[in-house]
Amino acid sequence: MNKIEKLTRFLVRVALAGACVMPMASLNLPAQSAPAAKTSGAVYNSRFDFATLYSYFQAHGADTDVGISYNDIRLGAYASGSYYFNRHLGLEAAFEAHPDGNNDGLYDVEAGPIVRDNFNHFSLFAHGLVGVVRLAGPNTRVGFPVGYTYHNPWTWGGPSYTAGGGLDINLARVVSLRLMQIDYTYNNVSFGTPPNGNLVYKNQNPLGGRAHLPGLQASIGLVWHAGNITPPLPVTYSCSANPATVFPGEPITVTGSALNLNPKRTATYSWTSSGGAVNGSSSTVTVSNKTPGSYTVNGHVTEGSRAGQSADCTASYTVQDFAPPTISCSANPTTVNPGDNSTITASAVSPQNRPLTYSYNATAGSISGVTPSATLSTVGAAAGPITVTCNVADDTGKQATATTTVSVLAPPPPPTPVAALPTTSSLCSTSFERDKARPVRVDNEAKACLDDVTMSLQQNPNAKLALVGTEDAKEARRSKGRVAAERAANTKDYLVTDKGIDASRIELYTGTTDSETVTTTLVPLGATLDTTGLTPVDESKIKVEGRKPIQ
Repeated sequence: MNKIEKLTRFLVRVALAGACVMPMASLNLPAQSAPAAKTSGAVYNSRFDFATLYSYFQAHGADTDVGISYNDIRLGAYASGSYYFNRHLGLEAAFEAHPDGNNDGLYDVEAGPIVRDNFNHFSLFAHGLVGVVRLAGPNTRVGFPVGYTYHNPWTWGGPSYTAGGGLDINLARVVSLRLMQIDYTYNNVSFGTPPNGNLVYKNQNPLGGRAHLPGLQASIGLVWHAGNITPPLPVTYSCSANPATVFPGEPITVTGSALNLNPKRTATYSWTSSGGAVNGSSSTVTVSNKTPGSYTVNGHVTEGSRAGQSADCTASYTVQDFAPPTISCSANPTTVNPGDNSTITASAVSPQNRPLTYSYNATAGSISGVTPSATLSTVGAAAGPITVTCNVADDTGKQATATTTVSVLAPPPPPTPVAALPTTSSLCSTSFERDKARPVRVDNEAKACLDDVTMSLQQNPNAKLALVGTEDAKEARRSKGRVAAERAANTKDYLVTDKGIDASRIELYTGTTDSETVTTTLVPLGATLDTTGLTPVDESKIKVEGRKPIQ
């Protein structure tokens, strides 16, 4: 057995063992930590494929010059290596061995294009090969002496052609099961002119002639994968601005995030902005702008010059204007006397904490202060409200105002002279000492006094008259005030009856003076009689004795 035949038998054993063992082993893959299977042609396409297959050759040809046909060759091997230029097209070099003993069989060495299409779990392929064939046989003993075999020796002959295709089942990333490979082959070898004598070659007589050997070849085995020509995913780029809203002059950080970059290559970043200048040249940069508005930053990343190796992104941000400050204004006190002061307090806030300055205005008086507190002086201000305006401005010129009111009271009027209150006045008194027999009678001497009293009442129509009757101690011990009351009652009767004075204008009292008189007191409207020591007379209990002339 020569070296080629030994190699052929080794390849056959490897192909048969792999074809039997791998399908069974693949049943346990889910329960083990096996390499991930190929998921799709778009994800993985090998650069190199190496096939080791068991092959069966079904012969359909013969040595046409001697009329002897070739038999099927059950023992065979197919080994090939393929290099793929892209996902589908490659170049294959194949070695086919079909020995069937020591002196017959065929070997092919071929090369040609191969095409494939990968799917999720399987691949289809087709190839067309051309090369040279080494052929022996056909073998026969028919019609020849025992002990001699008539056989054409191994001869490198004419061209060999193969065309076919098959189906691979994807088991893992590195290996597939070639479930089926069907090829049509054609081999042509010239063994020379058939001899006429009994030429003996190692106890074998060559037949000569030309062999035309077409046939079908069925193969099964393993395909080993290496390399990867799946095109890389295109680079994608996204970027964002943080914060997305700022005030004039505040910095913004723009960060770009690129996917599917090749870590073996250096990425280059570039940035442009519709607003302020961009600071930085990496995937993270800063930008600022002092003018309010909406802006965009455009980023570009590249790691090569081919399509899919660069990408762009856009991030937006807004510069908003500073908000104006706010202010409130108050006064304490809010009401003052002329010339007094009031404290004015301004409470201001800047939404962005800008520095603030204060000023004040007043419609009257004078105000001083440049801090949140000021003083309003009302010296020289007229009575009435004074409007105070509180002003605040930040360092960007934005302003706010608020007002408060301070009321100045009118000065008090000069004191009004107090009018003298009306007072009572004593008029005259009448005596009852002269007529001892009639101690309560109004005599003629009393008439003159009572006429004057009547005149005073007539001159003061709103005034009243108080008559106070008295009695001496001796009379008081005996009458206990009755005599004094009668003297007052008789006097009233004279004024009412004889002088026509309204009885309601006359009030009767008894006094405690030790005398026998009736005093008269004029009580003008608004005046009050001092009744200390006086006792009002109950006129219903007094019997009046009218004045009668003395007989």
